[in-house]
Formats: sequence, C-alpha cells, structure tokens
Amino acid sequence: MNPIRFHLRQCERPSCRFRFPVTNDRQTGELCPLCGAPTQWAADYAQWQRPLPTTTPNGPIVEALLDNIRSVYNVGSIFRTADGAGLRHLHLCGITPPPDHPKTAKTALGAELAVPWSQYRNGLDTAVTLQKQGCQLWAVEDSLQAAPLFAVPEVPDGTPVVLVVGNELAGIDPEILARCDRILRIPMQGQKKSLNVATAFGIAAYAIRFNLSTNGLGKNI
Repeated sequence: MNPIRFHLRQCERPSCRFRFPVTNDRQTGELCPLCGAPTQWAADYAQWQRPLPTTTPNGPIVEALLDNIRSVYNVGSIFRTADGAGLRHLHLCGITPPPDHPKTAKTALGAELAVPWSQYRNGLDTAVTLQKQGCQLWAVEDSLQAAPLFAVPEVPDGTPVVLVVGNELAGIDPEILARCDRILRIPMQGQKKSLNVATAFGIAAYAIRFNLSTNGLGKNI
C-alpha cells in the first residue's frame, strides 16, 4: 500500500501567510498563488489509500433511478457516492447526462467506470419496469407524504431497493412519485427546506445501504 505524498507551502509575506498543499509535479508552490510572494516549505505528509474491501456488506441491494437530473456535476458526484456505498446499478432517465460526458469525470473521479449504468428516455416507463422486476421504489423528496429517512424500517431480505431522486428544480415526476413504495425526507434543521440532490442522495444511499436508521444503527457496517 503506497502513500500519496504531498507537502505544504506557506507564503512568507506577513500580511498574507496563505497556506496550501502542493498536490502534483506541475505545481512547484514557490510563489504564492494569491499575492505572488515567495513561499517556504511548511510540512510534508502522506495520504494512505485504504485497500479495497474483499467482501461485500450484508446490507440490502440498492440501485438508483435519476429522474431528469440536469447537472453533470451532480451526476458525477452521485456516481462517486454509488461506488462508495456499493450500489448495484444506476438508471439514468430523461435529460440526465450520461457519465461519458467530459465534465462528469471531474466529480466522479473514475467511479463512472466502476458503477454499471443504463440510460432511458422515459423515467416513468423505467420505474414501472423495475417494479415489475420485483424492486421497491424509495423516493427522496420533501413532500407532505414523506416519512423521515432515519425512521424507516429495515428492507425486506432479498428485495432490491431503487432509490429515486429527481430534477434539481422540478423534483421527481409526480407519476413516478405516485408509484413509489416509500417517500422519504431528510430532516432539515435550518432555514432551507432541502439539500443539493447529490448531497441528499449520498445521505440516503448510505443510510439505506448500511441500515443507518434509528431501528438498526449501522449494524451492516
């Protein structure tokens, strides 16, 4: 297991003192990127990469349906989360950009090559097909019918769950939402009523995949 090595530089100008890591061979860091003054070495450190797991957690089988996500950056982030949480498949519907879009790689960081995916023109047709195949559809949406995410019961053994998230502005197609077996909301304690779709997806994916509900906190980790 080889570490990735970095070093920190700090601006010598007293009024600046900008401190930053030098992360690749093309960046010498000898001049401050903010004020242009000389910098000095501050510290060396290494980031160790944890080896890939050899076993799969015993949590439920989880897939996802992305209904008309418009941002390639959100899609890239969702792919990275899906890889980390061990999701089985991503179903990209409507205007959701595929992971071979050149901007997706900036946030997916290679996860787009590791997570199986399919692309469909019609999200409703896809949802119907997945239900016929025995999947449960669990939507993440802030609606009046939504139950708190962390209060959901455990997934029945062997039942695949398809996590559904929707458009950043319009939300999930109401006809898809009407077919969902569960509608879940993430509790919000501040002034905003919702999170970025990629952030919400990450919270829900890990909560469901590793059973992080209040009924069985993290027993599959």
